[in-house]
Amino acid sequence: MPAKFLGFIAFTVLLCAGANNSAFANTVVTVTDNSGQVVEDAVVYAEPAFPIGNSKPAPAVIEQKNKKFIPLVTVVQTGTLISFPNNDTVKHQAYSFSPAKTFELKLYSGKPSEPLLFDKAGTVTVGCNIHDQMLAYIHVVNTPFFAKTDARGNAILSGLPQGKYTLKVWHYQQATGSEPQAEEMKIGAESTPIAVHLKFKLR
Repeated sequence: MPAKFLGFIAFTVLLCAGANNSAFANTVVTVTDNSGQVVEDAVVYAEPAFPIGNSKPAPAVIEQKNKKFIPLVTVVQTGTLISFPNNDTVKHQAYSFSPAKTFELKLYSGKPSEPLLFDKAGTVTVGCNIHDQMLAYIHVVNTPFFAKTDARGNAILSGLPQGKYTLKVWHYQQATGSEPQAEEMKIGAESTPIAVHLKFKLR
């Protein structure tokens, strides 16, 4: 998708009941733009309207290689520890001024001694003080049900219990300060196709 695309995003959602337990479902979300082209690296997540058990999220890694952050977009649950290993032959100084997480990793190579805790929901833009072209985006969410669209524009939300949710989507090309788009969604025992059309402008 062009970097300066300005248009609308549409979501097609297909609910598929899990094969082993009909109380859970996998939700396939396909993201396309207003010309029908698929959108990669869109963050899709479902916030349940009911309490769920707490679990410790798995740690994440954002690599620095070939003077790039890899991956470009990362989505994690609040409370996740993220490491920023520098696998380049030059030093980097990763930082963020975002309200959801402000930090600065002083000029270094290799692996910093401690990962960083991301305990506040929101979007974190990461840069490098040495190489201005390096950018990464971290979207921190208050739910364990999240995914990122692949090259075909598909994201799979796995293991959703039955109940009501708010389905949300965010993309790094949204205008700064824009809220994720939201749509109510209900997961039932039956496998039921649901079409959800959301739209937001990208910068």
